[in-house]
Amino acid sequence: MHRSIAYALLAAVLFGASTPFAKLLLGAISPLLLAGLLYLGSGVGLTLIRLARDRTWSASGLRGQEWPWFAGAVLFGGALGPIALLFGLTHTSGATASLLLNLEAVLTAVIAWLVFRENADRRIVLGMLAIVAGGVVLAWPSSAEGGATSAWMGPAAIAAACLCWAIDNNLTRKVSTADALFIAGFKGLTAGAVNCMLALSLGASLPGATTLAGTLAVGFLGYGVSLVMFVLALRGLGTARTGAYFSIAPFVGAAVALLMLGESSTPSFWVAAALMAWGVWLHLTEHHEHEHRHEPIDHTHKHIHDAHHQHDHDGAWDGNEPHSHRHAHAVLIHKHPHFPDIHHRHPH
Repeated sequence: MHRSIAYALLAAVLFGASTPFAKLLLGAISPLLLAGLLYLGSGVGLTLIRLARDRTWSASGLRGQEWPWFAGAVLFGGALGPIALLFGLTHTSGATASLLLNLEAVLTAVIAWLVFRENADRRIVLGMLAIVAGGVVLAWPSSAEGGATSAWMGPAAIAAACLCWAIDNNLTRKVSTADALFIAGFKGLTAGAVNCMLALSLGASLPGATTLAGTLAVGFLGYGVSLVMFVLALRGLGTARTGAYFSIAPFVGAAVALLMLGESSTPSFWVAAALMAWGVWLHLTEHHEHEHRHEPIDHTHKHIHDAHHQHDHDGAWDGNEPHSHRHAHAVLIHKHPHFPDIHHRHPH
């Protein structure tokens, strides 16, 4: 559980820090091309790491029925989401946009609850309401933003990006037991190539070598490595709670924008920050424990021989943990603190 939380927090830090830098790059690169290059940087970097790790092109770990879920995740998370975000950044400051990205966690949880029937405690729901309230404060039109139209266009586009990534998060949960490097790398390569080709066909031109290298590096860390950490967190925390821990990402982005990039802030920004910080604190301090029943399941993933993995091995085993192989779970009834990970997706 603690390792999964660390994965989620690291994913949040990397992605949050990338948002203000992506806004800086918009001055030299069109939004569509920038979206493509960011994902291309993540895809190329992660694919090279995977090839170096396996010394060959290895199987993805995805089963036949999981490919449609993965294709939907690539479409919403790799293509539509980044374009909406970068369009929104052209009408919104980096600090404000960073805080608005908290809506991703809210929408992720709502879809997880309503569509995929994932459990939510009262503390999680209250935290989500606080984050939504902060988003409303940020999106409220004011004269300082340059008129009503420009005031709502940016936040609306960023909210659309959050919805795309919320759908992506829930679809990725369905394939989270597969190789995380493959999931993130393939998504980056596919979305990056499609967006870049579309942007170039519409007349966009590649930036200089220095800007190009910086863009690919931001994409590798903020989109690639971050997504790998996010997938690993999904396995241990479930969708809604991974999104809850990921909620610190906007605060990282806002801090970078204010402290490193010299952006200014308004009173409404700090009101929204306080509301969202309270919501994130409610998420981070949640405790979920009750007696529950594990139904029989057969699957493959990395594991240690804990209370949920008391099984024999068909062949020789060198005793190293964690290790990965196909294994079966029998019916088990017990009580302990848990999150809706790949072993705790039970009704309440």
